[in-house]
Formats: sequence, C-alpha cells, structure tokens
Amino acid sequence: MTETYKTGKWNLDDLFPSLDSKELKDTFEQLEADVSKYESWNGKLDPDMDVEEFMALIDASEKTIRIANRIYQYAGLLFAQDTQNQDYQTFMARVQQTMAGLQNRTLFFDLWWKSLETDQTKRFKEVAGEYDYHLDKTRNFKPFTLSEKEEKLINIKNVTGAMAIQRLYDSITNGYTYKITVDGEEKELTRGETMQLVYSTDPDKRAMAYQEIYRVFGEDGPILGQMYQALAQDWANENIDLRGFEKPISVRNLNNDIPDEVVDVLLNVSIKNSNIFKRFFKLKAQWMKQDKIRRYDIYAPVADGADKKYTYDQAVEMVLDSFEEFDPRMSKLAKQIIDEDHIDSEVRKGKDSGAFCSSGDPDHTPFVLLSFNGRASDIGTLAHELGHGIHALLAEDHNVFNFHSSLPLAETASTFSEMVLTDYLLEHEEDESVKRDILFAQIDGAYGTIMRQVFFAVFERDAHKLTKEGASVDDLCNAYMENLKTQFGDSLELSEEFKWEWVSIPHIYAVPFYVYAYSFGLLLVLSLYKQFKNEGKSFIPRYLDILKAGGSMAPADILDRAGVNIRTAEFWQGGSDELSEMVDKLEQIPVTE
Repeated sequence: MTETYKTGKWNLDDLFPSLDSKELKDTFEQLEADVSKYESWNGKLDPDMDVEEFMALIDASEKTIRIANRIYQYAGLLFAQDTQNQDYQTFMARVQQTMAGLQNRTLFFDLWWKSLETDQTKRFKEVAGEYDYHLDKTRNFKPFTLSEKEEKLINIKNVTGAMAIQRLYDSITNGYTYKITVDGEEKELTRGETMQLVYSTDPDKRAMAYQEIYRVFGEDGPILGQMYQALAQDWANENIDLRGFEKPISVRNLNNDIPDEVVDVLLNVSIKNSNIFKRFFKLKAQWMKQDKIRRYDIYAPVADGADKKYTYDQAVEMVLDSFEEFDPRMSKLAKQIIDEDHIDSEVRKGKDSGAFCSSGDPDHTPFVLLSFNGRASDIGTLAHELGHGIHALLAEDHNVFNFHSSLPLAETASTFSEMVLTDYLLEHEEDESVKRDILFAQIDGAYGTIMRQVFFAVFERDAHKLTKEGASVDDLCNAYMENLKTQFGDSLELSEEFKWEWVSIPHIYAVPFYVYAYSFGLLLVLSLYKQFKNEGKSFIPRYLDILKAGGSMAPADILDRAGVNIRTAEFWQGGSDELSEMVDKLEQIPVTE
C-alpha cells in the first residue's frame, strides 16, 4: 500500500507566516487600534445608554477577542512545537504581557455590566441575541469581582507570577530526556517514547520506564513541588482570600457553569465505584499469570502478540473510516484538519510531551498535537484529538464567546470519537487476540479517563488544603501515596517512586481542577453511546446538536435537551454500570493457558 499520510510538523501559516512577518506586525497594530477605540467608551457607559450602542460595543469586543485569540494561539503553538526554543519562549512571554495589558484596558465593560442591578440589564438582554448567555455568565461572577484597580493588579501579577511559573514548569519538564537500556544499548528517549514502554509485553521494560520517569522527576521533585505549592497558594490568595470563593474547586466549577453539588456527586459516585477497576486489575493479574499485578503493569497487554504496530497512514485511514461509518460529516471535518496540515504528529525532543487540540478563532481550522509512536493507543489519541477538532468545527457558527464549550462538555466529542473507533476496530479486526486486547485497552482507557482523573481531582482538593495549612513537599508526597493506596486498595503492588507522580501531571499546574472534566466526559459519553446503540442512526442528529451548541448555553441545559440529567447520582451511576458490564464481559472470556 502506498503511504499517503506521514508524520510531520504542522503548518502554522494559516495563522501567521513567521515571527517576523508583516502580517503578525500588522495584526498587533490592528489589535492596538481596536482596543484603543473600544477603550474610549471607558467612563461613558450608562444604564440608560442606547441599546444599539450597547450592541455595537459587544460586537467590537467580540472582534477584538478573535484577533487576540489568534495571536495567543500562534504563540502557544510555537511554544508547544519546541518548548526549548528561546525565541518562542520570549514571544510567548511578550504575548502574555501584551494580553494582560489589553485585558486591563477593556476590563471596564465587564465591571460595569456586573455592577448593574438585574432590572437595569433587562432591556439590553432583550436585544442581546446569542450574546445573552455570555452576559449571564459574566454576571455569575458578580459576587466574586473586585474593584477595577484590584482586577488590573491581578492581571499584571499573573504574567510574572502564576503564568511565569507554569511556563517555567513546561520548559523544564519538556526538556527532560530519559536513559533507557533497550536490547543492551542505552538510549535517550523523550517522555512520549519512554511512556510507550509501559505498554510493552516485557515486564522489565515497563518497570524500567516508570522508574526512570520518576527518577528524573524525583531529582527535581522538591523544586517542582515548590512550584506547585506557589501556584496553589496563589490560587488561594486570589480566589479564597480576595474574591471570597468557598472552596478552591468552586472557581473552576463556576467557570464551567457547573454547580458544586453536581461535581461533588460525580466525584462521590466515581469513588464509590472504584471497585469496578479493582476487579479489573485482579482479572488482569489472572491473564498475566500473576497473583497480583504491579503498578508498573497497569497498562500492560494481557498476552503476547498484543504489541501490534501501525503506520501513521494506517492510523489515519482507520480513524477516518470509523468516523465515516458513524456519520460522513465527522470524517469530512476530521479530513479538513489533516488536509490543511494542522497536525503535528512527529516525535521530537523539546516538543510538548502531551496531546491537545487548539481552537482559538471560529474562523480558523483547529490544530492538533500528538507524538505518534505506532501503537494502538496512538490511534486512540488521534481519534480523541480529532474529535475535539470536529467539536470546534461544528460550533464555528457561534460568536467567540459561545464557541468553546464548558470544560466538562469539551471532552464529549473526543471520548465519543474514541468509542466510535473502538467499535470499528472490533468489527473489522479478524484476529481474536487483537479483539481481546482492544477490549482490555478500552477498560484501561476508562481507568485512565475516569478513576485516575477523579483521584487526581481528590488529590488536588487535598493538596490545596494542605498547602494552605503550610504543608511541605514531603507532606504532599505522603498525601499522594495515601491517595494511590485508597484508589487501588489490595488490587496491585505499589512502589515508592510513585510518590513523585503528582509533580509530573501538567494539568494540575496549568489548569487547576481541570481533570474532573475527563471523568465527566467519559461517563457522559457512556450514557450517550448507550442511547446510540439502542436508537441507531436516529440518535446522531441529537448528538451533533450537543456539539453544535458549543458553549452557547449552560452544560446542564444543553444536556437536558438530549434527555440527560446530570444533577442526579442515578445518572452517574448509569455510566459506572456500563463500565461494570464491560468488566463482566471480560470475566466471561476464558483465560488462556
């Protein structure tokens, strides 16, 4: 077969040709001119102002944010493609400083809008159209908003405070290399390459990979831990002490427009169902002919022959074909991202070690980053990130305020796309051992998406509290080990180096309390996918409507339209029951000798 798709670096020309391009310089100048014009309204806003002027002002704000997002996205993508490049580091810092200044100059509108009494907002909201939900979300923060001077100080402080620490963490950890001995030869690998070994059929390689990763992180652990403590303390100083939020996680919940009670129910139900995965790990031990697996073996294949390799061309074709079978629109949109060279898929030192989809301006096709190493898990990652891209493209008709969905719904299309791919692979794979491995990998993935992320969120909750109380980095390591012991119980053997795992989790540094969105997303998708199985193709328009909604309504309202009630423990238990049934099916497969 002639290879059509090859791994490579993305082409960012759709944003800007280069750092020194006239287009980038002109866009900065346009942004400055637009902000200056917008800023001229400062001090002139009035509850009795003409509604047409009000709408013109919001339109101008929306246009300005599109331009700012484009510049910010470009800076972020350059930095992600090479976190060690000093020009990219400098540009990222410059953009963050510039955006903080622009945010301060346009802050007056949000502060004025939040200052109005409810009856003063009615005539504006009557003509707001699709801006209505954005205006409501802005007013949700009214009780937690400070004076204009204080808000400006916080924005300036963040550039050289929290943002600088986050950028430094990324630069340090993405620059790590790991010394691994393979076939008698010591090699220096990236984190992505090293993590591929945890899926190896060789138990020594799995142990070596984890031990080396946490050796490297552990050497800098005391410093990385202090960086985390500084970020957690900064989060508390601003949001608890100054703004008056009740709990650190409440900040993220309000940003997500999800009530604290819903998140509490999600976490509590997930923890209650942790035995599902403990059953799974014990089953895995039976297949691997062990009394008990080690933490090193958590993602191990259950039998020889599972270490199947794929070309990037095969991966792309499988993902596109699976999307095509579900709905041709999904395949068409995914192909748009690929054909426009908006994917960075090759393995490189210094590249961001994770995977993500970036969408800034609804007028621009999203960009996807991953490091393709040829394993089945990489195909799932490709489907996952393209799912994010499909979500963005389906929501592109919304204004920039309503374009991005709330974080909990942001994982809907990605995890749903993975399930579409899994069903496709099970249907088209002829090798029964590979099918078995796919089923095991599905539960492995569910563990990584649900239980692992739930316990990350629980650790974050504990770590923020401990940091506020003056805990040391060693105290946080001990708390993390207790977290792991609760999570796994007696289902596996846990070794000491995992006490440093928490300092290797970028999300808890970059976006506090982001992680529960993954659990929310998969449990939601399990419910939606069950509806698809029951209803067939008639379900698809309702599913696509969820994606098309973007962030134009509260998540609960979007899901209400799809017949999903996230407020009840019964809903979340339904997703866990689906997982339990998957483990039931695996338990019915005879263990091979």
